[in-house]
Amino acid sequence: MSDQIKFLLPENRIPKHWYNIQADLPKPLPPVLHPGTMQPIGPDDLAPLFPMELIMQEVTTEREVEIPEPVREIYKLWRPAPLYRARRLEEALGTPAKIFYKYEGVSPAGSHKPNTAIPQAFYNQQAGIKRLSTETGAGQWGTSLSFAGGVFGIDVTVFQVRVSYDQKPYRRAVMETYGARCLPSPSTETEYGRSVLAQRPDHPGSLGIAISEAVEIAAKNADTNYALGSVLNHVLLHQTIIGIEAMEQLEMADVYPDVVVGCTGGGSNFAGIAFPFIGAGLRGGPKPRIVAVEPAACPSLTRGKYAYDFGDTAHLTPLTKMHTLGSTFTPPGFHAGGLRYHGMAPLVSHLKELGLMEAVAYHQTQCFEAGVLFARAEGIVPAPEANHAIKGAIEEALRCKREGKSEVILFNLCGHGHFDMAAYTNYFSGNLVDDSYDEAELAMALSGLPSVSEV
Repeated sequence: MSDQIKFLLPENRIPKHWYNIQADLPKPLPPVLHPGTMQPIGPDDLAPLFPMELIMQEVTTEREVEIPEPVREIYKLWRPAPLYRARRLEEALGTPAKIFYKYEGVSPAGSHKPNTAIPQAFYNQQAGIKRLSTETGAGQWGTSLSFAGGVFGIDVTVFQVRVSYDQKPYRRAVMETYGARCLPSPSTETEYGRSVLAQRPDHPGSLGIAISEAVEIAAKNADTNYALGSVLNHVLLHQTIIGIEAMEQLEMADVYPDVVVGCTGGGSNFAGIAFPFIGAGLRGGPKPRIVAVEPAACPSLTRGKYAYDFGDTAHLTPLTKMHTLGSTFTPPGFHAGGLRYHGMAPLVSHLKELGLMEAVAYHQTQCFEAGVLFARAEGIVPAPEANHAIKGAIEEALRCKREGKSEVILFNLCGHGHFDMAAYTNYFSGNLVDDSYDEAELAMALSGLPSVSEV
């Protein structure tokens, strides 16, 4: 192996198709249910929120979905994203492992989220939609959809979880620079937001509440659709461009991963890096260990129940089967805002149930410690969310050191932390604490799960 650090693909190697893992599942995904009838929903049920192209991508079982040429043209602004060999991190750890990371912070918005924001805005523009509403936690998704709305001439309204809205004012400034409106959630703009504030005026917000507000706006306005940055099948589909590129770049490095690591909140960046490798394994290829790393303060995969639940707190969405902490669960306001969601993507949850992946949870101070070590070795300051993946990769590298194994570890560095420096300041000053979720609140939220009789 050479001493090469960067593995780059030219623009003409941007993938022409996204990969759909539903084509290779040994057991199909449980259906999405209408909360009123408890019957599987059809395309018409989703039509008030999404354009038909995205609805069809949500349900297709075709292995490849073509990426439209106008989307690939915009992708050229940052794709193909680089793959790095983390040689300096390996040296710092004293590990025989070979650590590679796919770096998605090179996008205009600084994260992996434009991989789906661009196609979602494109399909909505094609359908004649003038406005989009959405939610955001840390602001990565809100920033990305704001960017995409600007590209395709669509007005964007973003409901940002209040604790993140207060923590990250520069995220809001970037959204506004791209032309979007950014509101703290719960807000006074929606009936549901006002009802939450009436009960608790200082409510810190949650992604479930912000989703409810965004869905309410879309459902009440014919010219407005809803856009989601994670969880749904079509979102995970768009993110697979990450893993597809990584496969080709690892070929350039003449290696194949033994372990693939990604952080998990709703599941989009994890799916993006992991699904192409899981799919290759399901089709008879090598089967790397797949490790999802989540925050200990919002541990849907490791502590959640696999059950049908609402995707939002106001119960405006259909019922999906997923690992959930309960739709009314409000996690503590830890800094990895993009990972503060009560449920895990149905596809990721399904793969966990099938035994095709593992999940671990770490507290935020451990993850920031890993992120700082990474920054000092590799030079990139990671987003707080990405620190979880770094922590997972470091743990695997230290295991290799103990066992004397030279395994290949791949992880997704899903975004930079340049707008999250208040979190780093808190970490260095000793003010970053490891909040634990309220066990009683978790028990109450889980006790309120919908009653669904499955055949």
